[in-house]
Amino acid sequence: MEVLKMGSKGTKVKDLQKRLKELGFNPGAIDGDFGPAVKAALIAFQKSKGLLADGVAGPRTLGGLKLVKDSKLPSVVHKVTTTMVSKMFPFAPVDNIKKYLPFVLDALEEENLGDKKMVLMALATIRAETGRFLPIDEGKSKYNTSPGGHPFDLYDKRRDLGNGAKGDGDKYKGRGFIQLTGKANYTQYSKSLRLGNKLVNNPELANDPKIAARILARFLKDKERRIKEALLDNDLRLARKLINGGSHGLDDFKDAYNIGDGLLA
Repeated sequence: MEVLKMGSKGTKVKDLQKRLKELGFNPGAIDGDFGPAVKAALIAFQKSKGLLADGVAGPRTLGGLKLVKDSKLPSVVHKVTTTMVSKMFPFAPVDNIKKYLPFVLDALEEENLGDKKMVLMALATIRAETGRFLPIDEGKSKYNTSPGGHPFDLYDKRRDLGNGAKGDGDKYKGRGFIQLTGKANYTQYSKSLRLGNKLVNNPELANDPKIAARILARFLKDKERRIKEALLDNDLRLARKLINGGSHGLDDFKDAYNIGDGLLA
């Protein structure tokens, strides 16, 4: 599908201009020339619909304008190879990538996150959370376990995590590709993925590769627009913060994203 942006010309741009004007967003002269006035009108429309306000008429924006029927973003998943991902994960065993990458790519496709930015976001997130490319349990540290305390006692009774009892910290510690943490998140994503209460009752399932990949993809989907706004400004720190809440693993995240960006055409 052709993407219309600054400098584009022709009948499709004219159709875009007409549609924007019909909807009350003034694109200036209906002349088939995508200039500043068209971009401004398009951004105003995108903001009105909660779309990524980048001033580019891609599939989702054209779909919102009802100028195309298929608004699915073009996928680059078929271009992602074990060799490419190995370069993004210098410390990951190749066997891990071969085993778990298909689960991740399938989950991204399921959530319509197969475009380049979100594929790179997913892979860079995995690099930051588990550089060996496999779903894992969170390790004990001074941030989750007090000196002499039982494992993950600092997570116990953390209301912000939804933990309400002794032992909840350990039971609902971080797991998976994205380190799902806290009873509230286990509850939310168990329901969101239509797993009933399975993740709440059996939190170890968050390390099942298929489920771990689905959790990662759904988490990214929930924050997709804000992530893309950050990436639009080349703000990888903010993109990482939207997932992690801080800057943990930021250097690994940036390294993987930038390597992948150069490799994935």
